[in-house]
Amino acid sequence: MNPRAILRSVAVVIVLVALAVLFQLCCYTVSETEQVIITQFGRPVGAPVREAGLHFKLPFIQAVNRLDKRIIEWDGRASEMPTRDKLYIIVDTFGRWRISDPLQFFTRLRDERSALSRLDDIIGSEVRNAVANHDLIEIIRTNKDRKPAIDTTLSPDGTRTTLLLPISVGRAAVEQEVVRKAAPKLNDFGIELIDVRFMRINYNPRVSEKIHERMISERQQIAARFRSEGEGEAAKIAGNKERELKQIESEAYREVQKLRGEADAKATEIYARAYNQSPESVEFYKFLRTMETYQKTLTNSTLILSTDSELFRYLKQASPAAAPAKAR
Repeated sequence: MNPRAILRSVAVVIVLVALAVLFQLCCYTVSETEQVIITQFGRPVGAPVREAGLHFKLPFIQAVNRLDKRIIEWDGRASEMPTRDKLYIIVDTFGRWRISDPLQFFTRLRDERSALSRLDDIIGSEVRNAVANHDLIEIIRTNKDRKPAIDTTLSPDGTRTTLLLPISVGRAAVEQEVVRKAAPKLNDFGIELIDVRFMRINYNPRVSEKIHERMISERQQIAARFRSEGEGEAAKIAGNKERELKQIESEAYREVQKLRGEADAKATEIYARAYNQSPESVEFYKFLRTMETYQKTLTNSTLILSTDSELFRYLKQASPAAAPAKAR
């Protein structure tokens, strides 16, 4: 093969490769999710490129800087901050933003890392101001027309309900307030702030301790009410038992006295019929009753009686002279 032809072929290949490399250095592509800033020696030149497709630039002296055109997430740091009613809470926020002016964004911030740092400063400051300007109930609650739930354990009759403090703003309005105040500050950096939300709100440990103490107090009130109702019911049952027992004892005592009276009357009637048949039987009855009286009163007893007492009638008659006569 002719050496000149070989050299000519090698030269053509080199030229083609050089042209391909030069073409590659002169053109670039932009996707649908990107926007491009062309810089020349580090300084932006021309307008931002936002249309997707193939574009051209000067090789070696111009560089392509790609920026995201989509909505970007911002996740704030959880920070402890006070509310207007002097309660410390830990607020964790998140937001959404996008690059609205790529040229200004690139000039002021250069990349997303710097933008996120600036978002932390501005949005974090506005969140702290908004929380400090509102009470805790405004940060937590959103629905102004919410009705409190009735705790049947605390209020069985439904007359007592949990008190909900009235709200005039609500959490959603506080979030919009943060967006409204932070957005103008971020516009200077070519950033459009779309939304900011409170992802999580936690109580400070001291506040949590107070809440736990209040919950314990409410449970203790429930327990005390249950004990009071139980003691009242026990006293009622005991009172009914005592009343019924006394009623039963009274009726039993009345029945006993009635039976005893009837028995005594019957016995008296029998004694009357037995000892009232003749004068001797009457006298014998008197004698027996007197002997029984002697047996009950003269045993280990001291009595002071006159000698003419009726009680000594039979003792006076019991003389040694009268005894043999009665025996004969």
